[in-house]
Amino acid sequence: MQIADLTFNEAGLIPCIVQDARTSEVLMMAWMNAESLALTLERKQTVFWSRSRQELWHKGATSGNVQDLVELRYDCDADTLLALVVPHGPACHTGAQSCFYRSMSDKD
Repeated sequence: MQIADLTFNEAGLIPCIVQDARTSEVLMMAWMNAESLALTLERKQTVFWSRSRQELWHKGATSGNVQDLVELRYDCDADTLLALVVPHGPACHTGAQSCFYRSMSDKD
């Protein structure tokens, strides 16, 4: 599979689910474009596309909470990625280990 064979959305992005390779915990979801995907494969650390800042985002470059890439998979439709990583610190900007720490059944 080549990057050009993947199905990117109309904005040139593809969703990437990030999962801890050791525990299987889902850590986060972020967007990649072709450039961030190529950099992720080259550096063996996750690099995403920040939709809010409109720039590349090397996860952990500022915080030190990098994610070392173990394997990058794509789904059957080639329109979603799964990054298996070894995280070096929390994935969420809130400091939580995973961005998925809240439940829809939680009461406010």
